[in-house]
Amino acid sequence: MRKLSVLVIHNEYQQPGGEDVVVRAEVDLLRRAGHRVLQFTPNNATLANCSPLEKAALFVTTTWNRTAYSTIRTLIEKERPDIVHCHNLLPQVSPAAYYACQSAGVPVVQTLHNYRLFCPAGTFFRNGQVCQDCARSLAHAVTRGCYRSSRLATATVAMMLEFHCLRGTWTSSVNAYLALTQFSRNLFVDLGLPDKKIHVKPNFLSHDPRQRSSPGNYALFVGRLSPEKGILEMIQTWLHLPDIPLVVVGDGPLYDDASQMLRRSGSSHIRLLGRMSAGDTQAQMKDARLLIFPSRWYEPFGMVLIEAAASGVPAIAARIGGVPELVIEDKTGLLFDLQKADDLASKVNWAWNHPAEMEAMGSAARQLYLENFTAEKNYESLINVYRSVVRN
Repeated sequence: MRKLSVLVIHNEYQQPGGEDVVVRAEVDLLRRAGHRVLQFTPNNATLANCSPLEKAALFVTTTWNRTAYSTIRTLIEKERPDIVHCHNLLPQVSPAAYYACQSAGVPVVQTLHNYRLFCPAGTFFRNGQVCQDCARSLAHAVTRGCYRSSRLATATVAMMLEFHCLRGTWTSSVNAYLALTQFSRNLFVDLGLPDKKIHVKPNFLSHDPRQRSSPGNYALFVGRLSPEKGILEMIQTWLHLPDIPLVVVGDGPLYDDASQMLRRSGSSHIRLLGRMSAGDTQAQMKDARLLIFPSRWYEPFGMVLIEAAASGVPAIAARIGGVPELVIEDKTGLLFDLQKADDLASKVNWAWNHPAEMEAMGSAARQLYLENFTAEKNYESLINVYRSVVRN
């Protein structure tokens, strides 16, 4: 079967994050399989050197970037890709990319890494809880300054969303969408994306870390220290679990708050290690007894849950969004209810006192990874979607 030529469009983030990692992994996956992969990847780091006038121009170009349109159209005419795969288009590419592809007769696949098509912040999360007010009116987000805590920046994104919603861009200019879980797929259908165009294709690990040799003696959190991740609520719970060590890997806007909370409490059984390299994080993972995943928003996809599963580490995770698709309750880990104040502590105590049962769940988690989240499984799913929209 002929190998497809793929153009990948991704506006890289100023602060590199999980989405950038996923895009790179997918590009590498395609190239290893013998596909020709082209990339158009402007980086938001360049915005730091823009003049005030250039930054002001983003108010318009975020909705329709004529330069990006022309660049992509020229690139397609020159390279003749079979398909274009879009990821993040904000703010330097804009949905004009779809129309450049459409004018050249090249089908478009868009991965839904977050909820930005319907929420300027991309999270459906505000003031510590899930918020879908933008589904009724984007004015709510503008009034509250939900994107970057700025009303102007939020208005810029809201204008883009409203313009393309009215133009029918989301329904007519994308050939296929990739949702990361069945939950997010259902949510996007409820919000108005075409049911028949949305496929479920999860993220994956590029390399198998292999199963750990034995369980460790601490619980582990890995992730960004931000409100939607539930970091402060987790630490507050852990202050009442003095006999169970907790290691926290990651940094973010709540790092100082977490540090102050620990200093005030005088607790020594919780350690904040800050940001670590991928290799060191994996080492921490393999030495942990279990992973804690207290996320409070509709997490599009918990990569750390798959990393833990691949290492045979069971998880205790919040029962929210698509998490129950990644942690099978009482089989590959435990789920706790965010609405029940003591449920996390209860599940942690049970897990700590039942090491044999948790180790069996870790082995089952490893099997779940092998069946669903390897590079080989992901490649098969991705190519099936590509071929469903490419004209042969």
